[in-house]
Amino acid sequence: MGKIIFLMGKSTTGKDTIYKNILGNNKYSLKKVVPYTTRPMRDGEADGVQYFFLNEDGYERLKNDRKIIEERTYNTQYGPWRYFTVDDGQIDLENSSSLMIGTLESYISISDYYGKENVIPIYIQIPDRLRLERGMHREEKQDNPRYDEMCRRFLADNEDFSEEKLENAGINKRFNNDRSVDECINDIYTYISKFV
Repeated sequence: MGKIIFLMGKSTTGKDTIYKNILGNNKYSLKKVVPYTTRPMRDGEADGVQYFFLNEDGYERLKNDRKIIEERTYNTQYGPWRYFTVDDGQIDLENSSSLMIGTLESYISISDYYGKENVIPIYIQIPDRLRLERGMHREEKQDNPRYDEMCRRFLADNEDFSEEKLENAGINKRFNNDRSVDECINDIYTYISKFV
């Protein structure tokens, strides 16, 4: 039986970099699970790689077909942006283990859907000051920086990943990414080797 390795953490903690590195090395043959979103593509993103990008009509079709496992909607400065996971055959625990990335809320929903014993949480953290510095640096690289959205997300993440919520979800193992990302990835590999 396969497992779902679920990466999560506040924005700019390095989740995407760690996710790409794990998939690139993929010593455990983890299958990539691509989430869905209605937010606009960022510079350098491609449909079906970071996300499947849909408009509201595409989202509504999946919802009406009861294909959405979990979803979150963020009321951003640019309107509502939806992020969601779809039961589209990407996850097949009978034949493989999968790698996902998401929020604490999505981790809880995925655990409820597939069984908590089948979902291994990987919580990545860094100090808040470093998060802000990384967020500013990332926005500076965009053609149209959205500093207001960066600030909204920073504050929302502090609430979404509060210590109380982490404790209630049973997240007690943490991975610090405030030093070398390679060290953090090695720590994660050592941990997940117990499960896959």
